[in-house]
Amino acid sequence: MRRTYIAGNWKMHKTVSEAVALARELAPAAAEVDHDVMIAPPFTSLASVGEALRGSKIILGAQNMGPAESGAHTGEVSPLMLLDVGVQTVILGHSERRHKYGEPDELINEKVLLALGHGLAVVLCVGETIEERESGTTENVVERQVRGGLAGVLSDQMERITVAYEPVWAIGTGKTATPEDADAVHAFIRRLVAELYSSDIAEDLTIQYGGSVKPANVKDLMAKSNIDGALVGGASLTAEAFIPIVKFDA
Repeated sequence: MRRTYIAGNWKMHKTVSEAVALARELAPAAAEVDHDVMIAPPFTSLASVGEALRGSKIILGAQNMGPAESGAHTGEVSPLMLLDVGVQTVILGHSERRHKYGEPDELINEKVLLALGHGLAVVLCVGETIEERESGTTENVVERQVRGGLAGVLSDQMERITVAYEPVWAIGTGKTATPEDADAVHAFIRRLVAELYSSDIAEDLTIQYGGSVKPANVKDLMAKSNIDGALVGGASLTAEAFIPIVKFDA
């Protein structure tokens, strides 16, 4: 069954004490809603935030993950390390990882399969640049990323996959795809997943929108039939901004 899912990606923000304080502020709001709520603090804060969230409904997420269980991977964090501190889900393929750090579809897929193999849930991010949108290749780009990211993922693993459509040109820019434009791409992703798996799996798939989601636009986005949640960046960094997003349907 498709679930509503609001997630906050804190990126490279918050010291440990700041992250713990915000997590504690958010926990009561998450208890008041029926849908899923996730926060992804920096790696340095995961253990402490996990402790702060103990007994709450908030899902603890990680912003990225290395492609191996252990070994000579300087600067990387393995799925075993994430599980050890209570992480339940991991964001993979975020546009910043793709475009700033050069991660190709093949590497992202390697991480997806490794995460699933260790029981983690995955938020797989896909989306086009402004150049790709203006050249009319949005669907081609999104299809390549979805197919590449899900290569080798089995039908019974899809229940642990969430797709996040995040147009690169709308991330941190203040620009937002119109609800209609976003819903059209979400519908395209759902049709593609139906082709790759089945109509039932596609119908059950949660697809988030990410890209300058704010309290002022979340209701219009969430009103669309194919938008099931939000992957929120800047607006997830304060309780004042994120709680109204979490409680958009209250």
